[in-house]
Amino acid sequence: MRTIATEEITRNIKEMCIEANHFLSADMERKMKCAAQAEEAPLGRQILGQLQENLEIAGKDMIPICQDTGMAVVFLEIGQDVRFEGTNLTDAVNEGVRQGYTCGYLRKSVVGDPLIRENTKDNTPAVIHSEIVPGEQVKITVAPKGFGSENMSRVFMLKPADGVEGVKDAILTAVRDAGPNACPPMVVGVGIGGTFEKCALMAKHALTRSVEERSEVPYVRELEEEMLSQINKTGIGPGGLGGTTTALAVNIETYPTHIAGLPVAVNICCHVNRHAVRVL
Repeated sequence: MRTIATEEITRNIKEMCIEANHFLSADMERKMKCAAQAEEAPLGRQILGQLQENLEIAGKDMIPICQDTGMAVVFLEIGQDVRFEGTNLTDAVNEGVRQGYTCGYLRKSVVGDPLIRENTKDNTPAVIHSEIVPGEQVKITVAPKGFGSENMSRVFMLKPADGVEGVKDAILTAVRDAGPNACPPMVVGVGIGGTFEKCALMAKHALTRSVEERSEVPYVRELEEEMLSQINKTGIGPGGLGGTTTALAVNIETYPTHIAGLPVAVNICCHVNRHAVRVL
């Protein structure tokens, strides 16, 4: 049994909130550079060049990549041989977010009640997803999610008879409806199967997977490649101003489901697709 102090969780999440809001992950940085070279439309190339310039300024001058520094989404993969010592784990995570957004001078965008809408003034609470896994390590993923793209996400409760063609149509419908509002070039996370809430969680989690990594399941990998190709043929393009780069990646996760259903969730993220990952 390994003991981890919850103050370590707090410290790391504080640093990760600041890191994710100022620096693009290495996989996203490489994808953006490749997109700038491959984009066929002159205006599209210009937009991608401006986005890269913005990213360079953000890292150099420690200015947030985007003014919407997002609602903090935190994934915890907790080894079953780990014992936490200190404050409540949920409180430790929220304290990390509070310190990160306060000390990092990041915009506080969270309201305490969805209808009363009074700002909590420290960007808490976070949205926390935890999973127990084998081992004695804790993997933390912090993914600040801006709502320009979040608002464009969809859940489709398809019929089994809709099949893979129905899934494809759902993904393309969500992307077309999003258009420029999701700040393309976007990353498209898709969850297929499970239940109403499970497919949405998978779509969210899919966004944290490297955009350079394809699914290990052959038919899923083929679907990811086909959907990326089809999305980039929509002509939405960088900034929604036309071009051949509407999406940088389509990441899909699947899960067993009920004989009577085919849930599909599409969670879209903007061109920065912010996330930071650490293993303790």
